[in-house]
Amino acid sequence: MISQHVSLVIEGIKNGNDGVDIMQENPTREALFLPFMQIPTGHHHVADTLMEYVQKTDHPLNCRKIDILSYSFGRIESVVSGTYLKWINALPQAYDGLYRYLAVKNLSKRKRQHVYEMLFSYSFKKLLQERSPTILFCTHALPSNLASVLKKKKQLDSIVVNVYTDYFVNRVWGIDGIDYHFAPTVEVKDFLLDLGVAKNKIFITGIPVHEAFHMEQNRKLNSKRYSILVTGGSLGVGRMEKLITRMEASKDIDYYILCGKNEKLYQTLHAKNVNHINPISYVESKWEMNELYNKVDAVITKAGGVTISECLMKKKPIFVCHALPGQEKVNEDRLKKLGLVIPLEVDGIPIDQQVKTFLTNAQSRKQYEQKLQIYHENLVNESIPYILSRIC
Repeated sequence: MISQHVSLVIEGIKNGNDGVDIMQENPTREALFLPFMQIPTGHHHVADTLMEYVQKTDHPLNCRKIDILSYSFGRIESVVSGTYLKWINALPQAYDGLYRYLAVKNLSKRKRQHVYEMLFSYSFKKLLQERSPTILFCTHALPSNLASVLKKKKQLDSIVVNVYTDYFVNRVWGIDGIDYHFAPTVEVKDFLLDLGVAKNKIFITGIPVHEAFHMEQNRKLNSKRYSILVTGGSLGVGRMEKLITRMEASKDIDYYILCGKNEKLYQTLHAKNVNHINPISYVESKWEMNELYNKVDAVITKAGGVTISECLMKKKPIFVCHALPGQEKVNEDRLKKLGLVIPLEVDGIPIDQQVKTFLTNAQSRKQYEQKLQIYHENLVNESIPYILSRIC
């Protein structure tokens, strides 16, 4: 089965280099940002954010974002992405079990990923020869793994930075030879230290988010009528429709439903014309998204790394539900242990009752705010552009 898949993918190799550029006057210094697949997940959002931050350093570099899957195998990427989304929807438990077995079980035991190396090493080396980058930012585990292998073989001189987009480090991430690590939490930093990473190579940045979300705000809870932002509809996966149906009965809370690129969801909600349900289409501007965070009292979302990180930066109470199988479920488990999210039951107790029970309980809110304070106290004092100026 694997050999057939390998043969299929190798047949699809083409000399493509799907990517996004930010060019500077100096053509000799380049930064590569390496997500995986074209699906607009956190790997891409974090890469885009870092590209902007690099331009704010004292010595900005030419920036190029390249999806290694598209670069290696061209149009087959869309087949892989589509299969991935269909698998999650059709067999969520099977995907979750396989992901935990392959990527999460025995996290401290790292080993070579020979199948990935067989599939991607040729194209990865070719990319490095073409671009001769000064620094690589890996926002996905697979390119990090490939870079680690080359580093250990002393076949890669570029600086390599792991930028973790989840709240754990799966087994595919390369560790040996990686120069720097942008960690989301102190728990991840401790995990990396246990693996032998030097303390001065780890920066607790949180999962990097756009500078807009670092803006201070002074919003007080409106105990008479709460406003809640609901996210997670961008890809049309999960059970958003069922969640929203439950919200339609919660008439004393204003819900702002961020539909993202799910046009069907937006049109459905718009046609219903429910007074306290406010559908919002795709918000491209990070500054507009920040204003949306500023006008709400809490957020209901899935345990995706970037959205959670934005909410943590905004110090918003985070209610989580409908985690996708795989890394989102693992994220949810880790965040619950840290006390940084509040589980929301979609079946049973009404949504508004669960939300109001937390928001009106001074003790619960105080405990949550203490957890948030600990999270923020553990973040590095330096800004990400300052850190980038030091390491680039």
